[in-house]
Amino acid sequence: MLVHNWRAVLRRAWSVRLMALALIFIILEPVSNFIAATWIPHNLYIQLAMSAITGLLTAAAIVARIVFQQQISGELNGKPPAEG
Repeated sequence: MLVHNWRAVLRRAWSVRLMALALIFIILEPVSNFIAATWIPHNLYIQLAMSAITGLLTAAAIVARIVFQQQISGELNGKPPAEG
C-alpha cells in the first residue's frame, strides 16, 4: 500500500534522491570496471571507490528515510490527513 502523499515523497524525499544516485553508481560500476580494465592495468582502486561510494549512498539513504522532513510530513508526522 502506498503512503497518502507518495507523489510528494517521490519528488522531495532525500532517501529517494540518494537511492536514485546509488542506482546510477550501480549501473556505472561495470562500465567503469570494463574501461579501467582496458586502459589501466591496476584497476583495484577504481573498483573499491565505486563500491564504497555505492555503499555510502545506500547507508545515507537509510538514514534519510528515518529523519523527519518538514516538506513531506508537515505537521502530520506521517499520519494520514484524517488522523492529523
